Amino acid sequence: MLDQRFDPAEAEPRLYEAWETQGCFKPSGDTSAQAYSIVIPPPNVTGVLHMGHALNNTLQDVLIRFERMRGKNVLWQPGTDHAGIATQMVVERQLAEEGNISRRDMGREAFVDRVWTWKAESGGAIVNQLKRLGASCDWSRERFTMGDRNDPENSMVRAVTKVFVELYNKGLIYRDKRLVNWDPHFQTAISDLEVDQREVNGHYWHLRYPLADGVTYEHPVKDEDGNVTGTETRDYIVVATSRPETMLGDTGVAVHPEDERYAGLVGKFVELPIVGRRVPIVADEYANPEKGSGAVKITPAHDFNDFEVGKRAGHTPLNILTAVAAVVDGAEADAAGIPEAYRGLDRFDARKKVVEDFEAAGLLEEIEKLKIEQPFGDRSNVVIEPWMTDQWYVDAKTMAQPAIAAVREGKTTFVPENWEKTYYNWMENIQPWCISRQLWWGHRIPVWYGPDGKPFVAVSREEAVEQAKSHYQQFYHDANVPDEIVEIVCAAYKSDPICLEQDEDVLDTWFSSALWPFSTQGWPEQTDDLKTFFPTATVVTAFDIIFFWVARMMMMSLEFMGEVPFKDVYIHALVLDEKGQKMSKSKGNAMDPLELVDEYGADALRFTMGRMAGQGRNIRLSKQAVEGNRNFATKLWNAARFAEMNECGAPGDIDFDEIQSPVNRWILGELMQCVADVTKGIEDYRFDEGAGALYRFVWNTFCDWYLELIKPLLGGMDDAAKSETRKVCGYVLDETLKLLHPFMPFVTEELWDRRAPGRVEDQGLLMRQDWPAFTGFHDEAAADEVDWVIGLITELRSLRNDLGVPAGAKIPLALIKAGPEIETRAMRHEDVLKRLARLEDIAFTDTTPDGAVTAVFGDTVAALQIADFVDIEEARKRLDKELGQIEKDITSTEKKLSNENFVARAPEEIVEENRQRLVDWAARREKLTAARKGLEGL
Repeated sequence: MLDQRFDPAEAEPRLYEAWETQGCFKPSGDTSAQAYSIVIPPPNVTGVLHMGHALNNTLQDVLIRFERMRGKNVLWQPGTDHAGIATQMVVERQLAEEGNISRRDMGREAFVDRVWTWKAESGGAIVNQLKRLGASCDWSRERFTMGDRNDPENSMVRAVTKVFVELYNKGLIYRDKRLVNWDPHFQTAISDLEVDQREVNGHYWHLRYPLADGVTYEHPVKDEDGNVTGTETRDYIVVATSRPETMLGDTGVAVHPEDERYAGLVGKFVELPIVGRRVPIVADEYANPEKGSGAVKITPAHDFNDFEVGKRAGHTPLNILTAVAAVVDGAEADAAGIPEAYRGLDRFDARKKVVEDFEAAGLLEEIEKLKIEQPFGDRSNVVIEPWMTDQWYVDAKTMAQPAIAAVREGKTTFVPENWEKTYYNWMENIQPWCISRQLWWGHRIPVWYGPDGKPFVAVSREEAVEQAKSHYQQFYHDANVPDEIVEIVCAAYKSDPICLEQDEDVLDTWFSSALWPFSTQGWPEQTDDLKTFFPTATVVTAFDIIFFWVARMMMMSLEFMGEVPFKDVYIHALVLDEKGQKMSKSKGNAMDPLELVDEYGADALRFTMGRMAGQGRNIRLSKQAVEGNRNFATKLWNAARFAEMNECGAPGDIDFDEIQSPVNRWILGELMQCVADVTKGIEDYRFDEGAGALYRFVWNTFCDWYLELIKPLLGGMDDAAKSETRKVCGYVLDETLKLLHPFMPFVTEELWDRRAPGRVEDQGLLMRQDWPAFTGFHDEAAADEVDWVIGLITELRSLRNDLGVPAGAKIPLALIKAGPEIETRAMRHEDVLKRLARLEDIAFTDTTPDGAVTAVFGDTVAALQIADFVDIEEARKRLDKELGQIEKDITSTEKKLSNENFVARAPEEIVEENRQRLVDWAARREKLTAARKGLEGL
């Protein structure tokens, strides 16, 4: 006997263990079956499950379970990312808490050992959290972007090294001095994704730069309203900056080429205060005449836009900051002319001193207080500096071309399609990809340097030594060095390779994850797994890593595998709070998916995600929504209990043609429609439509109507009808469990087992069953009849509610000029009609009885004799009041939707929500108007 309720806390770990123990997550190995694979976007090894993960992995699992049940050879490849900065930060913080020596005191090798120890003991907690969500990855194949340290044939390391070396040899990897996002705390370059742009209270300091060589010009004077009232002669030009300290490295001032105010100054010079350096005034379209004074200072070594302006103007960048964001000393300071008093100052102390010195010199025009966007390191929480430094780069522009063409040619498709525009925009304006990081945790860059700085790029130190020997041998021969000296030198490289120093940097984490679709399958070896599961079918991810991950996987796969890594890229929406705001701990509106799983069960959270995952629409999540889907699971469970109590077992396949009852033939047709809708919803990545079809079928069609409609058959004296109904009810319930399984794996698996003890031993677990086949079965006559019954009951219930008929009152019903077919239907379903519509009796008449209100349903006119049960005047007042409120709501919403600003600025889902409200209110108004009209003669 089924328990009163489903207990997720008890069932979920038990069922998950059974799936794993029986190898349900592994590929079938059937080489005749179509292969289907997804690689999990590898979460950081330091990560914990958040709502984005919950959505992302739920949708992947829906696809995986669906295709597994469709008989494909399915692999969901799991793994984690080594997360360079995040992991190094965790371990360094741990060292600090323990009071041990710092990373630098430990030395590189000891520190890296400590990180591996941490990874073994504490890393990857997110994997167990994904299991709690029901993720059916093949965990036996779990990969790590750093590979297995204890495996001498570490394929991950070999893959990363091979890619670096081959790209270098093709000229697609090179070393260059460029601006990067520099984190002064971690003292490393970081990616744009690791930069958190925050709005903070800031200032614009308006600084006067004196013109050199006695130059002056006429500058317009404006009144408070912005009207030009005259001109004044100026011997200075005003620039505004939020970072005054960078003026120490200015190489020029830019004005717009069409700005008449400064036309005569282009080619002239300003005398840079503090440093006394002459810098030119240049014309560049980057300067905005409408912003500030229209003139901007140019600091190429410390601003990405300025770098481009300086490059166009032919300026040599001047670096004025160190790796810890202090003012430089020594040769760099001498080159920039930085006074001794500034050298070594922290950047913010230098800012304060620059402002003080400008004010003392009478050159501080204005200090403007305003909100500014400032970049912070998402891990360090310190202000990021654009900083010029030597780094390794990938020629992304060259590698992007085949990746752009692949999408244009339809080899890879974005869903929703509009994300292709984002992809093209990024790829067509792509910059060199900085792949080096000044960290210790990560893939060490496979470059070794000789004593003269000559780089040797090789897959191993031994190969680098051979390269060095060959190079220096040739070098010394070319330099006419005696052979005996050459032999000694080269022998030293052969026998004592310590003279080669490996590059200290590691590779950007995204470099190794760009290889994920093929490196996880054993590449560079041509393994059977690689042949079977590459390319993958789909990647499911968020929009913010289209460039960082998706595009780079495209580039690397096309370069090294000769084909795209996946056919479809499904971009899911954001998970917001119920008010449409981004979740954050600081706002206090973040929701923990594991807490929701604890409270409502994994199925409830998963089904909520599925029902809300509409293409292009963000998800507004609330606990109430998850609770509602927990109630849905309870509804399903109670339906199974009803089936059990009425001996509706598990009949297996049935012959639809043998079914006689219209109700049973109707439900089989509805089931087939549900099969079609759910299958199409998942195939088209319209998860909300698939889950929505399931919700309507289970809650409304099966539970609310079918189970009620068959009660007379189950309780009647016709044994044949009773037997047929039990068989059909059990069959539909089992097929429904299969359809629901990808979204709600736990409760469906439990019911599959509990509904038919011994079935799992004989037929296997639910997740190993075949997906329901669409037969196209539909009985038009049965559907018309049952739809008529449902429609009539619905109409009568609505009318009773609108008129305020007491719930317990049984009202006489008359069907006006019904005709033989309607009379037959009414009599066949008399018991159901009376019970569900709360009717005293059903009569057939040619005219409307006194004291009755009519409702028209299709060709049927139904008259409810309510006069003796309702206060007519009160009913009129109530209807008038609701109609008045609806009119106000419609008018207000129509006005809002006619406002172009609202439609343009409001989120798409909000606009659509308001449009749907208008449709619903209009339908409600029509029904209430009809009910109000029916009261007029009473």
